[in-house]
Amino acid sequence: MTAAWRPAPGPVVCLGETMAALAPDPPRPLTEAGQLRLSVAGAESNVAMYLADHGVPAHWLSAVGDDPLGRRVRAAVAAAGVNVTRVRTDPHRPTGLLLKNPGPAGTGVHYYRAGSAASALGPDLLDGEPVRSAALLHLTGITPALSASCRALVTRALDTPAAERPYAVSFDVNHRAALWPDGTAPTVLRALADRADIVFVGLDEAQQLWGADLTVTGLRDLLPGPRILVVKDGARAATALTGEGACTVPALRTAVVEPVGAGDAFAAGFLAGLLRAEPLHRALRLGHLTAVSALGVTGDHGPLPETTDIARLLELPEPDWQRYRVPSGSWSIKAME
Repeated sequence: MTAAWRPAPGPVVCLGETMAALAPDPPRPLTEAGQLRLSVAGAESNVAMYLADHGVPAHWLSAVGDDPLGRRVRAAVAAAGVNVTRVRTDPHRPTGLLLKNPGPAGTGVHYYRAGSAASALGPDLLDGEPVRSAALLHLTGITPALSASCRALVTRALDTPAAERPYAVSFDVNHRAALWPDGTAPTVLRALADRADIVFVGLDEAQQLWGADLTVTGLRDLLPGPRILVVKDGARAATALTGEGACTVPALRTAVVEPVGAGDAFAAGFLAGLLRAEPLHRALRLGHLTAVSALGVTGDHGPLPETTDIARLLELPEPDWQRYRVPSGSWSIKAME
């Protein structure tokens, strides 16, 4: 029997824009906020930070402005253990900015990233280090929406057939409707995703893009190209589909402080599992565990459980995994003993 495909172990390069982020503190609608808290926000750097937390060598590759916000962004990502030495500083363009607007229906996001330093990135970014030495290149569907040059960058990264690429490519669809006003998102994102080795997509996200009646099986028919297609079904479960079949693991039950960043955390946990050559069910569990770390904080990056707790949670029998609920403010697993 042929062994299941896994990316080769080694460093991961996460390529994409990270912005300075302002959010009301305490959380409330912007129209009522008395003060704002400054942090950083970026899907790809979130993945890099959680990979670093899991002990996977991770690089963040991007550009920031030659401004205080850019220095703040670079320092925050570096503080999480991510290599940022190849991040460009653009003297002519600013660092992108977003505003979070919490409300009863969830948190809305307002972008101020048109003409940002990262929007000027292009295909030449793939020609040198750290991409040349990467085992895995992680991209998202956010980047091709930023500019024509950014779309050319992602397209070039995926143009080479998978068997001929020197590194594997993972792609999180990460549809941001506000960045696609021309209505091209469904066609562009489907074409890009189908060329990647590993794809992450939410079932509700896929239904919004490609059809309200789409099922997990139908999604695999729509995207036959990826070696591994991971479909996330919200707080219910995640399914990994490969040439060997489907593997589904229920999500952990937990109190949600804010859902922003949980998808990035899940992707990082799953990728860390693959890079360790874990079986799919354990990689999916590691994705869920990492997602809970993001769900429990107001920012995008929360603390992981202790290594020993992760190991014990990965070993739980299936019935115990399904019953387990993460205690509020604690990762203790004593309740399962």
